[in-house]
Amino acid sequence: MIGLFRKPASAHYPWILIGLLWMVSFLNSADRAILNAVKPLLRDAFQITDIQLGVVDTVFFWTYAVCAFLFGRIGDSVRRRNMVLFGLLFWSMATGFMPIATGFAMLLAMRTLVAVGESTYYPTATALISSWHRPAMRSRALAIHQTAVFAGGGIGSWAAGWLADTYGWSMPFLVFAALGGVVFVVLLLTLRDDAPSVVAASDRPKGEPLKIILANPAALLLCGVFCLATAASSAVLNWCNTYAHDVLGLNLADSALVGPVMITSAGFVSVLVGGWLSDAFAARSLTGRLTVLTIGLVLAALFLLPFPWASTVGAVAALLFATSFGKGLFDGCIYAAMHDVMPDSARATAAGLMTMMGFLGAGVSTVALPAIAVHTGLAAGFAMMAALYALAVIALLAGRPLVRRAVHRMGERTIDG
Repeated sequence: MIGLFRKPASAHYPWILIGLLWMVSFLNSADRAILNAVKPLLRDAFQITDIQLGVVDTVFFWTYAVCAFLFGRIGDSVRRRNMVLFGLLFWSMATGFMPIATGFAMLLAMRTLVAVGESTYYPTATALISSWHRPAMRSRALAIHQTAVFAGGGIGSWAAGWLADTYGWSMPFLVFAALGGVVFVVLLLTLRDDAPSVVAASDRPKGEPLKIILANPAALLLCGVFCLATAASSAVLNWCNTYAHDVLGLNLADSALVGPVMITSAGFVSVLVGGWLSDAFAARSLTGRLTVLTIGLVLAALFLLPFPWASTVGAVAALLFATSFGKGLFDGCIYAAMHDVMPDSARATAAGLMTMMGFLGAGVSTVALPAIAVHTGLAAGFAMMAALYALAVIALLAGRPLVRRAVHRMGERTIDG
């Protein structure tokens, strides 16, 4: 297979790469969304509670978190192409094995395997994209790739709900596993990682990537902010299906339309807006990306607060769309912001550490929300997630000087042209 890539890549390959990885990211998100879409059926089939389903989510998130960091570090030491291929094959097979679960314990075990496989992808893929795209276009490239997360979450959730309503809860796992196999073959023939370096070889930082990250306060700040923002958004995303089903009385497919499809539709649009704004602001200011991150999280928080007063399908859908539009602005530039403060040799590790922090937070919030909802209801629990966004905004405002210095240092190493 190496012989396929001996010729230099065409000038268009950086954007071809985005298209290839878009398909992988779509499946990564869609496979993850299946469980949320079929939770009510699993609850009945296995006679388990919402708290137990929350535990399944939490174990998934925490497994994903730890493994994302580990695989991110490996992604800075091996061919990133191989990491992407391995991960896609692993999680597709694990998704296909989900229907063999016969109870809570096996459901938990199968879901954990899916988490291990999916965790290989995002840190390495974002580092691969940044190696092919220069800073002036980096946010837009990463944002286009990020739209697959929203498309996969929305379309995957709706398709899984329809398949489960029609053929039973196991069918969506089998269908998406098969799609993963098809995409694997496509990537095996086309994916390459021999990007021309954008950093002068003599200026590459030497040493262990983790040490480089821990010595960079701006990178640690972004990890903390990502933890808070992901905790808030994941709690809402993982329980909006159940809210629409149980409280609004909708079937699984319609619940997905009101919840995940609305959330992901907003994110699909706003992540592109966030990527464009991020590159535009970054061209004018070293902290331009932080400005977009802050605006996004302020909007996300403001539109969660009225949730307890939303009593109709239209109102719920509108608030989910609005808060997710704000979070999408954030998503459109958070990885570019991290890559701006880190050298290429440590970007997969940095993205892995940031992803780990985000999914650790998501694991806590996803099991905490149904526990809180026992006393307050899910709507009030959703509104409480706004406090996490507010803390992230405060951290971004306080950390602007740290980021400015880090971006300035990295800018001195980057080659233009």
